[in-house]
Amino acid sequence: MLRNAFEPWHLILILAVLVLLFGSQKLPDMARGLGRSMRILKSEAKALKDEAPAEPPRQGSTGAH
Repeated sequence: MLRNAFEPWHLILILAVLVLLFGSQKLPDMARGLGRSMRILKSEAKALKDEAPAEPPRQGSTGAH
């Protein structure tokens, strides 16, 4: 069904709409901000992963039936 859902002409169309909406001056700033956000998200996700306890919590009864 979605075999060829995202083709190269879709990217061209999306880029053209972005240029029309925001102008070519704003696009580099937006891309830079998106890159910073992605780096922050990646570092926070890594920090959460490193904080996880070494032993996973046990499954089963807790004694309160």
